[in-house]
Amino acid sequence: MAIFEGAGVALITPFTEDGAINYPKLAELVEEQIAGGIDAIIACGTTAESATMDHEEHNEVIRFICETAKKRVPVIAGTGSNCTQTAIELSQEAEKSGADGLLLVSPYYNKATQKGLITHFTAVAEAVSLPILMYNIQSRTGVNIEAATMAYLCKNVKNIVGVKEASGNLSQIATLMSMAGEYVDLYSGNDDQIVPILSLGGKGVISVLANVAPGQTHRICQSYFDGNVKESAKLQLEAIPLISALFCEVNPIPVKAAMNLMGKETGPLRLPLTEMEPEHQERLKRELQAYGLLA
Repeated sequence: MAIFEGAGVALITPFTEDGAINYPKLAELVEEQIAGGIDAIIACGTTAESATMDHEEHNEVIRFICETAKKRVPVIAGTGSNCTQTAIELSQEAEKSGADGLLLVSPYYNKATQKGLITHFTAVAEAVSLPILMYNIQSRTGVNIEAATMAYLCKNVKNIVGVKEASGNLSQIATLMSMAGEYVDLYSGNDDQIVPILSLGGKGVISVLANVAPGQTHRICQSYFDGNVKESAKLQLEAIPLISALFCEVNPIPVKAAMNLMGKETGPLRLPLTEMEPEHQERLKRELQAYGLLA
């Protein structure tokens, strides 16, 4: 059984003006997401600015989100690292904190071989009992997890159950599903490819868009599952201009700007990320208004 089906939000992390984690605001965001119809919460992913958290913060944010969600929706903890031992330690802590699953990005900067990727993911999987999703995003890590590698891991490591695919390469994704579709829980890692990936057997999306539009993102998936493919595609296409604006600068710069424009008061970014350029913010504001999220 899949960890979740539908729309999982890659939740942002709110900060206070002095850069500390704003836990009261984080609790508000979790409650808003659940009330908005989200199907899962991903804690400490890329969108959460996890790269700027120390290990204590990382573990505490995961624990806090698990405690706040109270099993109303699954919580999937981002515990990947370019150091296998660190990924193991973060994963074990997330399991102790009550996470329902793990999201492991491929090791970045080291640029492991495919053999190295198999060894890395297997080592983490053997150290925990939680179901694991691999995260394939070569644009950030420098390495593509090849279809054959993903297929091998899903077939041969019992708690590696699927992948968040953000390569954008639909041919590779189709190849993966042709090789091992019955073993792979596939999630889109790109908001502009939700419906195409659902059509290849996907279970849903791990979404940046859902931070500002959880209900709409859920409906894209649910309409498809309900057999209303035309409605799902319509909703997908209607969201494209906003999705484009949410990625006109590196994620999560635009989505945090969007949430602040919407009055969510999620605070600043941590360096090295900087505030959105004014012309891009104007574009984002227009698309939020057009999508009905801003007056």
